[in-house]
Amino acid sequence: MTDKTKKVAIITGGGSGLGLYTALKLADAGVNITIVDISEAAGAAAVQQLEAKGVKALFVQADVSQPQDVKHYVDQTVSTFGTIDMFFNNAGISGPGTRFADNTIEQIEQVVGINLLGGLYGLKYVLEVMLQNGGGSIVNTSSTAGLVGQATVGSYSATKHGIIGITKTIAVEYAAEGINVNAIAPGTTETPMVKQYRQDNPETFQAVEAAIPQRRLGQPEEIAALVAFLLSDEAKYINGVVVPIDGGFTAQ
Repeated sequence: MTDKTKKVAIITGGGSGLGLYTALKLADAGVNITIVDISEAAGAAAVQQLEAKGVKALFVQADVSQPQDVKHYVDQTVSTFGTIDMFFNNAGISGPGTRFADNTIEQIEQVVGINLLGGLYGLKYVLEVMLQNGGGSIVNTSSTAGLVGQATVGSYSATKHGIIGITKTIAVEYAAEGINVNAIAPGTTETPMVKQYRQDNPETFQAVEAAIPQRRLGQPEEIAALVAFLLSDEAKYINGVVVPIDGGFTAQ
């Protein structure tokens, strides 16, 4: 039996970082959640944390660069919960952290496959369900690198610019059918992906931190609070917006 009184959210990249913090925030509001992640261990641990908050949670392992995996996590969510009200389209990787000409073709394909194609596939299949069910709220994860040029993240930047483009397009195409979609553009935030990037590229990371007017990294809780608001009914009239949350980095 599905509980139709509760909202249902899908969060990709939900096993850690921004995805996990947002899942925990939504769970506090009573939202049932599908966690999508490539890591089975992280996904299972996330489900345990969510269920401890009294909501229902489902983990679906997926490589979001594969359309059949994306369709599977959407189908499994509908089968388990009956609907999809919210979608945090968040899974992503940073890439190698080198100047663009030094990227291999395989590295470019991996970043584009996960960050851009994975996001597009998710939007296609989730939209199909939301349109059948009368609407829904979507937040896509872009980045400050989707707003301004940043050295050593060329493929990543290209995908995050693309996420902003599809956000604005969907906002125009589907607003009259009950869909609102926005994007967040976080600055450098203390997530496992960023910690790994700092470890792999210590010489470039000092400059990254120094370039933030607040002289600190963002915290995942700060991003999760914004995402949860944008997914809520309180934000229904906010549509097609890209919200930087970056300590003032893109205001310079």
